[in-house]
Amino acid sequence: MESIKYLNRSTGKVEVEHVYGEKWLKFTYNHFLGRFFLWFLAKRKVFSFWYGVSANNPKSKQKILPFIQKFKVDESEFLQPTSSFSTFNEFFYRRLKPSARPIASSNATVIFPADGRHFGFQDVSNIKSIFVKGQRFDLSTLFGSKERALPYENGSLIISRLCPVDYHRFHFPCDGTFQTADLINGKLFSVNPIALRKKISIFWENKRYLSYLESESFGTVAQFAIGATCVGSVTYTGNKETFVKKGDELGFFSFGGSCILTLFEKDKILLNQDLIETSKNEIELYAKMGEQMGISKNFV
Repeated sequence: MESIKYLNRSTGKVEVEHVYGEKWLKFTYNHFLGRFFLWFLAKRKVFSFWYGVSANNPKSKQKILPFIQKFKVDESEFLQPTSSFSTFNEFFYRRLKPSARPIASSNATVIFPADGRHFGFQDVSNIKSIFVKGQRFDLSTLFGSKERALPYENGSLIISRLCPVDYHRFHFPCDGTFQTADLINGKLFSVNPIALRKKISIFWENKRYLSYLESESFGTVAQFAIGATCVGSVTYTGNKETFVKKGDELGFFSFGGSCILTLFEKDKILLNQDLIETSKNEIELYAKMGEQMGISKNFV
């Protein structure tokens, strides 16, 4: 299988992703015994529940330093010292110093809601395929309703994929009033590119939470927090029915790889050119939470 490549916005270079659990993922999705295991157990909640219990066991603390060293995680960004984490999960959903993720300040800008590798599509209706020819994006199934999907049919879509090595808290992309997050139940497939290249429908088959942000400049912004294998747990920390500022924390994922989908109504946002160009070439753009993702069309 080809290496997973992405463009690092900070360095301007195309880099190769070091996939956590790559051998297991390749076995699961490329070998017939692995596919049987996926069908029988991995996509089922009991497997993720068991893995979550393991990551919350005090013995899991022993995994923290080897993980930091292997994936070169920057400890200087941590709000708390590494020694303070009593389990691997506490390390995984760690908070960062505010200075580690400065927020693009202009009222015209919308920011990436999470660290990760991002795809961006100005008009979701014009997506010919993602990863594999013929894989189309099904908004109605994603929203669980044609009525709820309708305002976004010609809108913009940003897919933010978080790897296990990433900062796993997610934030509001702009100012607005946060609405209640609703659960749409489903399976727990991996959202790693190894899996997505096989089956883009993972996005609307997986367990997911839908929330809305009412914004004066960007309209009604829809966000999906998508669970994945080993990530049955999504915790919302944002205050419901209150006005929030861009960059305020919305929630966090427990252990594993995860994904945030952000959708804007038609003509509400103009995505950054580097995000559009990399997505056209089916290469993700690596950018951090707080960096500019686009601007309001009202300011163009």
